[in-house]
Amino acid sequence: MIAIWRRPARGGAHAPLVVVLHGRGDDENGLLPVIDRLAPAFTYVSVRGLVNVEDGGYTWFENRGVARPIAKSLRESVSVVRTWLDEVSPLATGRRVYLLGFSAGMMMAGALLLDDPQRFAGAILLSGALPLESGIAAGPDRLAAIPIFYARGKLDDVIPAGLVMQSERYLRERSGAVFAPHEYDHGHSISLPEIRDIAAWLNERH
Repeated sequence: MIAIWRRPARGGAHAPLVVVLHGRGDDENGLLPVIDRLAPAFTYVSVRGLVNVEDGGYTWFENRGVARPIAKSLRESVSVVRTWLDEVSPLATGRRVYLLGFSAGMMMAGALLLDDPQRFAGAILLSGALPLESGIAAGPDRLAAIPIFYARGKLDDVIPAGLVMQSERYLRERSGAVFAPHEYDHGHSISLPEIRDIAAWLNERH
């Protein structure tokens, strides 16, 4: 896996880890400006997507439309990322691991979280949808007691509204997660107020 690491000045080996997953057509550099404004006591690793995009950049899965992954491709990517994560941050260390995903990266983060909820201490899910129709387990209370920071822009017209509403409904009503929803006055992007709220949410968990 190609990735960029940001470690705190002290205690990097034991600091909680945030795995950062970019959106479609981007790469491991795309969310570095966001990472640089987040809680400095965490370790961050920004990972390059596994699938080439024809127009340039990378994504996490092949799809059959916006926010509609091909199940086989998504499953393969989940397996690769989980194997890599077990190598760079083994379960035996007891290190807390969080996910941060934007757009297609949110769908990938949601797939990882739903596939193995006990592996993660929480997730930051931004401007996307969950893969609820892609064969990933998503039953009632699947994410019981897991803290979720969820955010989207009011003007976002990239992700189909029906998929967004379906994802929000699951997180709020069925997942069992400790669900913290946020909405901002922007489109398909991440704003400074949103970054400040993410940083505060992480600081509460250090």
